[in-house]
Amino acid sequence: MPLLLALETSTTVCSIALFKDQQLLGASELQIEKSHSSHITVIISQLVENCGVTLKELDAVAVSGGPGSYTGLRIGSSTAKGLCYSLDIPLLEVSTLYGLAAQVVAATPDPGRFLFCPMLDARRMEVYTCLLDSMLQEVSPIEPVVLEEHTYEDKLKDKPILFFGSGAQKFKNLVTDAGHALFIDDILPSAKTIGQLALKKYEQKAFEDVAYYEPFYLKDVYITSAGKSTK
Repeated sequence: MPLLLALETSTTVCSIALFKDQQLLGASELQIEKSHSSHITVIISQLVENCGVTLKELDAVAVSGGPGSYTGLRIGSSTAKGLCYSLDIPLLEVSTLYGLAAQVVAATPDPGRFLFCPMLDARRMEVYTCLLDSMLQEVSPIEPVVLEEHTYEDKLKDKPILFFGSGAQKFKNLVTDAGHALFIDDILPSAKTIGQLALKKYEQKAFEDVAYYEPFYLKDVYITSAGKSTK
């Protein structure tokens, strides 16, 4: 099994984890908004040194591929690609939403009883979300959703759904009759679960093309400058 470095920068959390032979050697997380670009390389260097290995020993780098913050995803992907280029090692991508769901599935007794709905805040009443079963198989695809009181009403009739992530509170405030809707607070993206899922992809040799890899931004990016927008 590889020596794997995992990066999670899709939100305000800058999270780094290092794995060897499926064992977590160490992790470091920083929750300071707009800090990724100035801290990520320092955190990586410190973590690798503290774990008693060197960057040259890495066998692969895994990155949280989105959806999420455009800036955060760009910083994570460029850092991961730079490492893969310079060390000539493969790049692995794991969905940010799958990483969130994997945390909750692992902590849920008898998870097969539930569906899992990670939600990332996309401003106003919109979230980036999907619906997964306990095996992380898609029940509903990854998509932007504008939340309303009756969102997921049909799905909730069939099975209890666990809602979590930075966008879940917005939905919780809308639901007047919770019923089978269950909400879990304080679930943040973590490189630990990105690394765990990436190790499975490494075994399958499900590598990304380092030259052409781009994060899954989900929505077109608009850059506003001097009073006008460009796509």
